[in-house]
Amino acid sequence: MTEKSPDFIKKKATALKYNSAEDNAPKIIASGKGIIAEKILELAQEHNIAIYKDPALVEALVQLEVGQEIPLELYQAVAEILAFIYSVDRESFFESYFDDD
Repeated sequence: MTEKSPDFIKKKATALKYNSAEDNAPKIIASGKGIIAEKILELAQEHNIAIYKDPALVEALVQLEVGQEIPLELYQAVAEILAFIYSVDRESFFESYFDDD
């Protein structure tokens, strides 16, 4: 059996989904530690989903159940991240759409 590094074992990840037409708040759609966290990050990369690193926030989010909406006390932190991701995605869209090549 291969021994995993302490950083790998401590790795944590959560995936959020938010549909403003259907949801009251963003929901946890995947969450895990170690190999599960690694798989969440791998799938995000494969599907060009933005990855945002915030150790304090992920620590709070991994305590929640999959399918659970984020609690009110995390709204501000998650809203700032979603706004950042949406702005990056929008810039990427316009850069690729209006590329002169």
